[in-house]
Amino acid sequence: MSRLVHVLRTGRLPYQRALKLQQTIASQLQQQQQRDASPSPPYRHVLILTEHEPVYTIGIRTRGYDETEEGRLRALGADFVRTNRGGLITFHGPGQLVAYPILDLKHFQPSVRWYVCHLERTVIELCRRYGLRAGTTADTGVWIGDRKICALGIHASRYVTTHGLALNCDVDLGWFGHIVPCGLVGKSVTSLAHELGNRPDLGVDSVADGLLDCFRATFECELDELDAGSRAKLLEGI
Repeated sequence: MSRLVHVLRTGRLPYQRALKLQQTIASQLQQQQQRDASPSPPYRHVLILTEHEPVYTIGIRTRGYDETEEGRLRALGADFVRTNRGGLITFHGPGQLVAYPILDLKHFQPSVRWYVCHLERTVIELCRRYGLRAGTTADTGVWIGDRKICALGIHASRYVTTHGLALNCDVDLGWFGHIVPCGLVGKSVTSLAHELGNRPDLGVDSVADGLLDCFRATFECELDELDAGSRAKLLEGI
């Protein structure tokens, strides 16, 4: 089975457009499943790398965030979006690397637990390469001590994945102070820049290169970066 993953770097993209992009690609993969796939489908797996304008997103568990809270957060200058991913509220914004793997897990391992574990391993290995000791806890995500550096929230339908991970590179951590990130009281968030100091190699574009290398090794796949024409075709209409 094919483990060729096409990499789509979108640059900074509004969250709602990224959500529509995921849904479009996932729908195409599910249609391929129903047709038993063509011999050479254009994209069997796509890894979207992006960065968002300030936005608070909430998953299928909406505890504590009614319309009043939504209004309060919007007043800060951020968007607010309700989604079908797992997990509670989190923040996305400039300086945060967001990865949305749209994978057909039947070509990897048909297990959501396996998938989440491999996403965590990818980020843990990336942190290790920066000299940081990261790990997992009983709570979701990747942590450095009791400080979350990467949030995870995924959705899978017929083993086709959407949503993914958000790694804090040099994001303004002040945005997280207006919420209880992921509903975890008493825990804090951190970033690569907070742990290592402001360095030129901690921007989203630089970190993305390292994440791709770790993703390739962890998922035992090949990566192929889409050219400008292919990127434009996928992005048009969203």
